[in-house]
Amino acid sequence: MPPAKKKPRAYDPVKIRTAVTAQFGHVSRGVRELGDEQLARPSGLGAWTVADLAAHTAWIADSLAVGLARPPAAVPELTAIEWPFATASLAGKISEAARETLAGAPLPELFDRAAAGLAAGLEANTGDRVLNLWIGDMTLADFLVTRTVELVVHTDDLNRAAGADIPIERQAMAACTRLLADALALKAPGGAVEVRIPPFAVVQCIEGPRHTRGTPPNVVETDPLTWIRLATGRTDWAAALDAAQVRASGERADLSALLPLMG
Repeated sequence: MPPAKKKPRAYDPVKIRTAVTAQFGHVSRGVRELGDEQLARPSGLGAWTVADLAAHTAWIADSLAVGLARPPAAVPELTAIEWPFATASLAGKISEAARETLAGAPLPELFDRAAAGLAAGLEANTGDRVLNLWIGDMTLADFLVTRTVELVVHTDDLNRAAGADIPIERQAMAACTRLLADALALKAPGGAVEVRIPPFAVVQCIEGPRHTRGTPPNVVETDPLTWIRLATGRTDWAAALDAAQVRASGERADLSALLPLMG
């Protein structure tokens, strides 16, 4: 008999809403503390400066508020776990839309507007609201899980590029880590390799002999922030191994061909 299909991971919608709001607040406060020299630094993401990256992060919340103001879609087409694989084809379109929306506005104004719109939109809508999105229609509950990924990743980007110390909300980090770990298991189903990202996630992936008891023969272990950087292309597998940020044991414990999951 084939193994039972694993149920998708469930997320507490109240905790996710709180995490998204809190993380956006951390970024908003952190960006206001950056000086002109920090804002002018390269972000490490193409031609963007730190100021451009900060404005894009404001747009993440602003665009959600705009999406909630549009008429709802009928049925969801995309789940949270499928979202990482749908992002690449729309990166250019999203970047252009963000530039058009944000052009010329001071950063504090952008963050204030986005925060107000986000709060009002979340107050007025339940998680089963289906958003009409370019990437594919999604429930608000699922889409909010993906916002933890965007916010955590760009908080880390801002911290590294600007030398800032913007905190990352624990629940946002947990959801981001788990979603990207589950996406790996979806991309490479199987039970030959166990990927451990303590304290938030353990998944099995890659076809091959399935481990049933004792210590698995193929194990990858890393910390949440390193995992997020690997999954989003901020660092690569070889560099993380060389820096001892990843521990990999077993002949199948090589994820280099599967990463990044999204760029």
